[in-house]
This record gives sequence, C-alpha cells and structure tokens, in this order.
Amino acid sequence: MDKVVATAAEAVADVRDGASLAVGGFGLSGVPNELIRAVHRLGVRRLGVVSNNCGALESGLAPLLAAGRIARVTGSYIGANKEFARQYLAGEIEVEMIPQGTLAERLRAGGCGIPAFYTPAGVGTQVAEGGLPWRYDGRGGVAVASPPKEVREFDGTRYVLERSIRTDFALVRAARGDRHGNLVFSRSSRNFNPPAAMAGRVTVAEVEELVEPGGIDPDEVHLPGIFVQRVVALTAEQAADKAVEKRTVSG
Repeated sequence: MDKVVATAAEAVADVRDGASLAVGGFGLSGVPNELIRAVHRLGVRRLGVVSNNCGALESGLAPLLAAGRIARVTGSYIGANKEFARQYLAGEIEVEMIPQGTLAERLRAGGCGIPAFYTPAGVGTQVAEGGLPWRYDGRGGVAVASPPKEVREFDGTRYVLERSIRTDFALVRAARGDRHGNLVFSRSSRNFNPPAAMAGRVTVAEVEELVEPGGIDPDEVHLPGIFVQRVVALTAEQAADKAVEKRTVSG
C-alpha cells in the first residue's frame, strides 16, 4: 500500500479542535516541524499533546503553544521553554508531568494494546501518591491535582500502576522511510518517535529521505509500516533545516 501523501497540509487535514496528538522528538532532534506547522496553519484549538517536551526556541510545539492552541500537555520536561512555564503557572494550560521512561512506556504500551502496567518509577512520591499540580489557579494555588494511583507489591518491591496512552493522531519525523511506512530514525530522534508513532490511531510521518519498498534492509527498520498510515516526503531544504539548541565552541 502506497501511503505517501503529497503535502503536510493534506496529511493533517482531518485534525479537529480538541484532538489529541502524540508528537515525537527529543529536544530539537527528530521533531516533525513541517507537520506541526501544518497543524498550526489549520487553526485548530484545544489540543491535547503528548510529547517529551513542548518545544524549544521557535521549534517543535512552541508555535502552537505560543498561539494558545494547546489545552493540555502530557510530558516529562518543561526545560527552558519560558512560555510553557508561564502558561502553566498562570493556570492557562493543564500539565501532567511523568517520569521520562514511564512516558515512553505508556506510549509504547498503548500501541501494543496493553491497557496498563506496573513500574517502580515514582513509588513513594507524588507520582504515585497524587497531589502533583496539573493546573494552577493563577493565584499561586492548585486548581487541579493528580489523583493517587494504585500501588502493589511484587516479590518485596512496590510498583505503581500506570495507564497506557492512545491518541487520535501521532506526528513523527524519520531519517528514512519507504512508501509502505517503514521508518528508520537517526540517533537520539529514536528516543520518542517510535513509541509516539505506536500510540497514534492515525500516524503521520515526515521523512527526510523517501525510498521505494525494498530500499530499507528489514534489519534496519526501527518502526514497521503497520503503525504508520501517512508518509510525507520532505524537500531537501526542509530536511536540512535543523536548529541547534545550544552552540558551544572549544579553544
């Protein structure tokens, strides 16, 4: 099945107000910027986003965040995104913070059809006991706090129950992909793109290099095409547009 779609706009045209999106990327690495820009141009609002972070500099989800299009973020890192922190503390956005490994596994589990799993990460903290501020009231108080989660003991170790994550759409970026949706990710962009892609009911991949079926060795495939519904081939200029978050020099 040829899953290639002509443009990013066509690939995300059915995203509607209130949709949930799993978005790949790790910092500025492997971020599906063209697909995010296409969603921004749609003008949709009240989006629920599941992503490691909510963009940095002007990259990634930052434009959607700045435009007030995101209502809720499920993630593991606020980082240096001052606008994200401002909206969170002002009570303009709801934020569920999750340990990074737990977030990745919740996405992967959703794609595998596993409804929930136990993990030791977060036991003995507010992650398990509840009380993490999901939304502030804008006056320094907490309007919505996280609920407590089930904790059980197995072989002398306590574990917290975490629910898997499924989203309406997933947006990811791959270094290479074929027309069947098989994808290869480069280095750290492999951290969150594969599990994000697995979690989406409709997964859209922008690829830096599009190859014909058979052009990727099966042993090199990081994500099989069964998880991908749409593929957008980037232009050479788009593929080369990669920002650097922090530049350093050595003497």
